[in-house]
Amino acid sequence: MKLNRIEQDFTICTVADEGEIDLTKEFCFVGKTDEEISLVCMTEDVPEHTLQREDGWRAFRIEGELDFSLIGILAGISALLAKAKIGIFVVSTYRTDYVLVKRAQYEDALEVLAGAGYEIN
Repeated sequence: MKLNRIEQDFTICTVADEGEIDLTKEFCFVGKTDEEISLVCMTEDVPEHTLQREDGWRAFRIEGELDFSLIGILAGISALLAKAKIGIFVVSTYRTDYVLVKRAQYEDALEVLAGAGYEIN
């Protein structure tokens, strides 16, 4: 399986008003529930007003379109990284999954996955 690096820095945050989110940006993942509005975006695109934020994330994408019948793809990645004591934050889209890792552990995470047979681009 191939994993593609994304070279930008990301922030995970919460906002009070979805009107502050610029959906025209290249990476913009929004989750809205009855309790919060969460946003994952490139750090340079974080809205001016956030309720909480955590900077310092890097990401990689699982290459290709993942069929909904595929089982265990994220489980395999998360198990390898958990064993290496590397925490993750995952965002899924219709086509694929994005795995975020704290910047300080990003290269270690990719080395662990490469060592397990994942192709890193």
